[in-house]
Amino acid sequence: MNAAQDPAPDGGGNPVRGSGASRSTGEAPSPVPGGGNPVRGAGGGAGGGAGASPALGVRTGLGHARRAAALAWTSGRGHVVGQVVLACAAGLVPVLTAWFTKLVLDGLTGPGATVSALLPYAVALLVLGALAGTVPHLAGYAEAELERRVNLLARDRLYTAVNRLPGLVRLENPGFQDRLHLAEQASRSGPGRLVTSALGLAQAGIVIGGFLATLMTVSPVAAGLVLLAVVPLVRVHLDLSREQAAMLWSTGHGQRRELFFARLLSMPHAAKEVRLFGLGDFFRDRMLAELRAVSAEQRRVGLRQLRGQGALALLAAAIAGAGLVWIIGEAVAGRATVGDLSVFVAAVAGTQGALAAGVRRLAAAHQSLLLFDHYEAVRGAEPDLSLPSHPMAASALGHGVELRDVWFRYGPEQPWILRGVTLSIPFGRSLALVGLNGAGKSTLVKLLCRFHDPERGSILWDGVDLRDLDPAALRERVGAVFQDFGEYDLSVAENIAVGDLSALGDHPRVEAAAVRAGADAMIRRLPHGYDTLLTKVFFRGSAGDEEQAGVTLSGGQWQRVALARALLRDRCDLMILDEPSSGLDPHAEHEVHTILREHRTGRTTLLISHRLSAVRDADAIAVLADGRIAELGGHDELVRAGGRYAELFEIQARGYATAVAP
Repeated sequence: MNAAQDPAPDGGGNPVRGSGASRSTGEAPSPVPGGGNPVRGAGGGAGGGAGASPALGVRTGLGHARRAAALAWTSGRGHVVGQVVLACAAGLVPVLTAWFTKLVLDGLTGPGATVSALLPYAVALLVLGALAGTVPHLAGYAEAELERRVNLLARDRLYTAVNRLPGLVRLENPGFQDRLHLAEQASRSGPGRLVTSALGLAQAGIVIGGFLATLMTVSPVAAGLVLLAVVPLVRVHLDLSREQAAMLWSTGHGQRRELFFARLLSMPHAAKEVRLFGLGDFFRDRMLAELRAVSAEQRRVGLRQLRGQGALALLAAAIAGAGLVWIIGEAVAGRATVGDLSVFVAAVAGTQGALAAGVRRLAAAHQSLLLFDHYEAVRGAEPDLSLPSHPMAASALGHGVELRDVWFRYGPEQPWILRGVTLSIPFGRSLALVGLNGAGKSTLVKLLCRFHDPERGSILWDGVDLRDLDPAALRERVGAVFQDFGEYDLSVAENIAVGDLSALGDHPRVEAAAVRAGADAMIRRLPHGYDTLLTKVFFRGSAGDEEQAGVTLSGGQWQRVALARALLRDRCDLMILDEPSSGLDPHAEHEVHTILREHRTGRTTLLISHRLSAVRDADAIAVLADGRIAELGGHDELVRAGGRYAELFEIQARGYATAVAP
């Protein structure tokens, strides 16, 4: 194991690897093709946040509509066909009802009216009435079922795309998180709602076209009066729908903030500090401030809608009234029948109602398209790590892992975290990494797991650059206890088995890992042993059964479970232990490090700890300071050198000596 001298700013030495990398100066290139922010902004990639414009181009909108329709068709063809049939029926029923009502009225007022002559019309009205009562319910069920089916398929595809992202670059980007939040909303109902909205527009078109065609048979003038009422209705409703969509976009960030503060007030993970520090009123006020701002914007748009719709209603009433006066005059003069009068009244009301419903559907479709744009952006997001067209399989480690002149930062505007780190971990040996907080230890772990790529330099697995390997295959050969390990709302057995899903359901193997981690006795004391649910948020079975409630573990107990999770992957080539005993008491810490010493014998291991007593028996110890390797050697060697390691060790030893002094 060797540490490199601090390089000249141009790096020198190794060829620079990575997307768009150059060997020019100390300013390393952008980590993604094209430079700039690794996650593209709105309109291009998957990183745009809530500040992006809600406008969609016609071509983009049509493309989204086609893909949403294809998604709905794949989810449930029969339900789509059923909704088309029901939409056509719902559009024809009011038109046919008005027409048969006209025929009945004309027959009653005409000469020679008989029951037998009017009976077919009456039967038709009865059938139409039955359809009018049942079709909306059938359509509502079909719409809800289609949205449920689309939700399943869309969420499957969305999170399949998220899982395909090989690194953490996008998931650590707030803009991408905003898009992902909106994409999740879109996946729930967006594609299905686009289809139902389109069918609703078609239904409205059938109603309007049917009434206009009917009126044309009565009087072209009557049809013209109805069209005259339609024009302002369309204009006002479209303007209001655009403003509604813009309002939903502009208030999205505030709504998410309001939800964030509400969750702080209600979720167990924050309850201790909220109660202890008296933060309840503080977070409630923040929540209400966001809610008031959102409500104010909604109120402003609502008042504009009220004024616009009120003026529109008066205009429509005036036009309809004028038409009614005209048709009454025509009926008195004998140029129109009572049936014509009834058709006119039904046509005006039906056309205006259908148009209003159609515009609402149009607004819903527009909003669904905006959300679907985020869904498509996330699904189409390019990999956040450079991937070769033919990645190599990660072979069993035979020689070791080597870092060569590794430079890294989290963004072009961010400070350098690692500055020319060169290290090697020979096969079967252990390397301990120590340093102050912020020195770059956890970042180096991320690079070894290939969650990020170096901007300069390379990391080699038996001489092969990690960027030439399949990331999934590489990670199968790495085991780890992370400092910020996951605490999953699952059973104890599942919390351990997620370290290697092949052990899911293999209780002997899970229990063996728990025994090696010193967690078995603790687990068996839990109410349901390995089947105990580790959460206070969910039930094991039916809600309301207190016996099914889970438990919460202490930090040290969770540490044991996380250690068992890592030890379950006992066939890995590289074991990374990032503060594996940070939550343990001294006795438990000693026990755990005894276990780990036995486990890592003959294994390639990277051990990170602030407690130098835990790393002194490592084969080599590297001191990381300001992103560079400041010292490298064995424990005794570094203590004799009197450098940073010796200083840190002396501070910790002095603290223990003071604590036990008489």
